[in-house]
Amino acid sequence: MSRRLAEELPPRDARPENETIVAVVALGSNLGDRGATLEDAVREIARLPLVDHVRVSPTRETVALRPDGPDASAPAYLNAVALVSTRLAPSVLLALLHRIEAEHGRQRHEKWGDRTLDLDLIAYGDVQSDDPNLTLPHPRAVERDFVLEPWLEADPDAILVGHGAVRDLVERLRAQAGDTHPDASGGDRA
Repeated sequence: MSRRLAEELPPRDARPENETIVAVVALGSNLGDRGATLEDAVREIARLPLVDHVRVSPTRETVALRPDGPDASAPAYLNAVALVSTRLAPSVLLALLHRIEAEHGRQRHEKWGDRTLDLDLIAYGDVQSDDPNLTLPHPRAVERDFVLEPWLEADPDAILVGHGAVRDLVERLRAQAGDTHPDASGGDRA
């Protein structure tokens, strides 16, 4: 990604004023002007209340992932990861991410289908949650090289709570794929 950068929401149960958490947000798009959509989304995330800073990985093009595996016949995804320093509660951040998706024409008709914009809350500091409305960390993050590799590029010391160092997770995925190259495949369609 280049470096440039009224729906009712849940109550703002913000974090204490001085406590900033780094949230990991995966971005993906395979419809329309993918690059412009991701850039717009990053700018919109940066403008959210109680967001102090956003750092974004470079983008990577990836093959669409369907429930039965990669689908090279589908439009390719453009993926990136944003590290969002925020004082928003995770539920509020997720609701705002869903609003940004909707503003970009995201429709939730088909699980793992094509997307104008997909914003997934992957991690929120060291918070773990089994709430069906907000599972943290994201339950499939550990399986997604198109999430883990850009996250590692944005933060070489990244840790996925409950799973370990992102660097180790990336190496494990590469070994399972029999690939030592950083080429990603897939697109998060959760």
